[in-house]
Amino acid sequence: MKYHLSNRKPYCYKLADFFFYTDKIRLFLLIVTFSCLSLAGYAQDPTPDTSKMLATINDISRNGGEFLTIQQCIDYALVHQPGLNQTLINQSITRETNAIALSSWLPQVNATGSGVHYIQQSNYSSATTGTGTSSSSTATKSSAANSFIPELAVSQAIFSPSLLFAAKSAPLLITQSKQITDSTKIYLVSAVSKSFYNVLLTLEQINVLKEDTARLGKNLRDAYHQYKGGIVDETDYEEAAISLNNSKASLKQANETVVPQYAVLKRLMGYPPEKQFNVNFDTLQMAQSINVDTTQQLAYEKRIEYQQLKTQKDIQNEQIKYYRTSFLPTVSAFYNYDLAYENSRVSNLFSNSYPSQLIGVSISIPIFTGLSRIHSLHRAKLQEEVLNWSEVDLKSQIYSEYTSALGSYKSNLYNLKLLQQNVTLAKRTYFVVTLQYKQGIVAYLNVITAESNLISSEISYLNALFQTLSSKIDLQKAMGNITY
Repeated sequence: MKYHLSNRKPYCYKLADFFFYTDKIRLFLLIVTFSCLSLAGYAQDPTPDTSKMLATINDISRNGGEFLTIQQCIDYALVHQPGLNQTLINQSITRETNAIALSSWLPQVNATGSGVHYIQQSNYSSATTGTGTSSSSTATKSSAANSFIPELAVSQAIFSPSLLFAAKSAPLLITQSKQITDSTKIYLVSAVSKSFYNVLLTLEQINVLKEDTARLGKNLRDAYHQYKGGIVDETDYEEAAISLNNSKASLKQANETVVPQYAVLKRLMGYPPEKQFNVNFDTLQMAQSINVDTTQQLAYEKRIEYQQLKTQKDIQNEQIKYYRTSFLPTVSAFYNYDLAYENSRVSNLFSNSYPSQLIGVSISIPIFTGLSRIHSLHRAKLQEEVLNWSEVDLKSQIYSEYTSALGSYKSNLYNLKLLQQNVTLAKRTYFVVTLQYKQGIVAYLNVITAESNLISSEISYLNALFQTLSSKIDLQKAMGNITY
């Protein structure tokens, strides 16, 4: 089924009529399915989902997206939606942040240099030789008025509680950023699907109202001719005109409503506002995909919110471990190389050099930090308790959403089946009453009542159909079964 945004004219039979052609359509789909399977045996793609999505995006970009199915809308949103792309960028930011934090494990190399010129210099400097009682002090004259000392310093961290915490929390932070992206994708699939269904619902209503307006227009003409011929009185003609005006008003309202609904769908997809696209949907596929296995048990761990909370608890656990081990010393090794240049004349400064090297180990032990480590540990444990209570509340919230979505889906599905029967009965009733009125058996009021019941049953059926589809999405989301 295809709809065009400019004239909104459907290119297929309306939704309620497809049940009369179910057998023929099933036979046709069966033939097409076997044909596709035979062709698929000759060419297989190792990554069909990704290739299909890329092909869809390329086709939309190349052709301007003239007709899009619901899956094509979802695929487009998963590539172009700004909010989703921001989460993907945030994943890269998280990786770079982790790389910065872990870079301290690598050797740190620094080069420094200092040049000195003595304006006034002591003639003698004291030097001590020997140790203990055998030591002696001698005076030596320093005559170098200029000096330049470059230094190469290398340090290597051997153990550090903060670096150990950074190393253990790095993969958890990456997982957390990925889960934010997954949560955004789940929201997009749900929101785009519902928005797509809203557009389809309004377009189907336009289709029904167009047919209703055409019927009422014919009834008005028939009533007018019968009134002129003296068969009926003036009230029949006036009542037909009232019904036609009401149908025209409803049709105008539906035509104006579909425009902002398209705008909402574009925003969710990240589709350029200045470009136009049209929705394309297979009503048979829609009816076949409406059923959900309601016997599945609710699994909390499948919900992305539960996974995110678990990652937060893991990060908090690493934080507690860090505060528990923060009293451990920080150990690092270092190596320094100095190359001293000294001379009384600037022009001869680099004529002689006096190199020196040293290597050592540095140990820093936090003996007393004002009880900050103890208070930090207590605070981290309290934050862990908050997360534990958040898990209890989240489970209750997930269960509430699941039961609500399940009840809504079951009631909507039951209502859909009843309203489908009403549409069939209303069509038959309207056909019979119209014939009876033309034969002069019943009054025109019966025709108005039958027409009102028909349009009401068709609109109610469409509302029930798309409410069932929306409740199906809510149920899949509540159970954590939305795929992308």
